[in-house]
Formats: sequence, structure tokens, C-alpha cells
Amino acid sequence: MNNVKKHFSIRDLENLSGIKAHTIRIWEKRYGLLKPERTDTNIRTYGLSSLQKLLNVTLLYHNGYKISKIAKIPEQNIPIVVREIIAKKSFKNHAINSFKLAMVNFDQTIFFETYNNLISEGSFREVFKNTFIPLLNEIGLLWQTDTISPAHEHFITNLIKQKILLNTEKLQHTKPTKTDKVFVAFLPENEIHEIGLLYLNYEIVLRGYKCINLGQTIPMENLTDVMNYFDNIYFISYFTVVPEKDRIKKYISDFEKLVSEYDNPNFWILGRQVQHLDVAELPPFVRTFTSIDDVVSKL
Repeated sequence: MNNVKKHFSIRDLENLSGIKAHTIRIWEKRYGLLKPERTDTNIRTYGLSSLQKLLNVTLLYHNGYKISKIAKIPEQNIPIVVREIIAKKSFKNHAINSFKLAMVNFDQTIFFETYNNLISEGSFREVFKNTFIPLLNEIGLLWQTDTISPAHEHFITNLIKQKILLNTEKLQHTKPTKTDKVFVAFLPENEIHEIGLLYLNYEIVLRGYKCINLGQTIPMENLTDVMNYFDNIYFISYFTVVPEKDRIKKYISDFEKLVSEYDNPNFWILGRQVQHLDVAELPPFVRTFTSIDDVVSKL
């Protein structure tokens, strides 16, 4: 945990809270909400406790509390008021900020309370599409700008993965109802970004298909084992960063050789790296998709 970021710039605070830096400075000066520190070169920085407090203040602010009223709440009581709000229903509009608060605090309780409130008002599909996807997009930007550390990202993404797996397991107790396709989901060797594939697996199983999820970083030759068991396989994969731009054509070529003796090969691909493929040059059994919704519409 030594890599956890402990000092933040005002720009980091703006990125995480959505509150403009100018406004943060006003709150700081007028109400004394934050207490910045200064580096040896006189640059203002904020500690983790200041970030946590700002996220709490932001949540209260977006729930109708005036900043002048928030400033009068004893500092030790602010988290209590926040938890009372999180415990209420109809929290959908502020769930992303709540999840970010859980991430920064490494607080599983806030994550589960927020998730349980959302799931009580809608389906898992709605929670994933309306809240988790925008949250993951924000986290990606926060990580790229060094606003959060890898530890923060891993903490929150692992909790999201846990929810995908739990909801998938509920469906897997029922025997598949469709037999025209058997999906084999996998990520190429050295590809570890599995949330998209995990959710895709959930959508496939939800629609009554059998899906064998082999998981991340699978050597291509390992796929031959599965082909010995089924004659209607649809391989499906998510290319987020692997294969790299200059290797993706060869990957498809090697895959074509691998399945050359299989009677009915099918390979569905989606993810960021698909943009580097020329659809006109692909073998007829390879199909690319722009999104999970695009895949779902073809199931």
C-alpha cells in the first residue's frame, strides 16, 4: 500500500469532486472547510483527509445542504450525516460520488450501502449501465491524470467484479435454454482488463446461453482443448490493450490457422483495439463489435 497517493493538488480535488478549483478556494477561504499544506517550494497541497472531507461536503452540497450550513457541522459529524444520506432510498443521482468516496476511503461499507440502495430500485443491468460504466470511465481518467493511485483503482474495480460474478452465479443455477451457440469467453495472453468480459459473460448467460469463461491472459493454443468438446462454438474476446496495434493482424491470422480444421469457427471481438482492424480484410468467421450493447443485440 506504499503506492497510495497521500497528497493532492487542487486540480486533483476538482477532478475527483467535480467542484471547480475556484469554488473550492472560496469555500476554503470563506468557510475554512479545507486546510491546505505547503511544499518546500510554497505549492499548496491537500492531504487525504482534506480530499475525504471535500467528497463528503460535495455529497451533502448536491443533496441540498447549503455550504454555510455544512460549515457549521462539527467535522467529526460530517461522515455521520453522509452515511445517513447514503442509507436512504432515491440515491441514484449521487451514487457515483458515493462510490468515489468509498474508493478514496478504501471503505467497503459505503460501497455496499450504495450498491444495495441502487439494486433495491432497479436491476443489476441498470446499475451496471447507468452507474458502474460512467464510474469506470471516470476512474480511467482519474488514473491517467495521476489523481488516484493504482491501489484505489484496484480496490473499486475488484468490488465491481465481485458484484458481476455474484449476479452471474445466480443465473448459472438454471440450465441453459438455448443450444444453437456455445460461447467461449477469453482474453488474449497478457490482457488483464476483464470487467468488460465478465459483464459480457453475464449478459450471455442472462439470455439463456452456455458461456464458458476462461478468463484473462489465455494462450491461444489453450483454446484447442475446448474445440474438442463442442461443434457450435462462438469464441468471444475483449481487446482492450492487447494485442497491440502492430500485432493484431498477426493475432487474427494465427487464430485462423488454429481453427482451420474446425467445421464451424466463429470469433466475435470487441474492445478498444478493434479500431486497428480493417473489417474488409478479416476472415468471414470473424466479426467485430463496437460495444456490449452491439453484441447483445445479436444474441
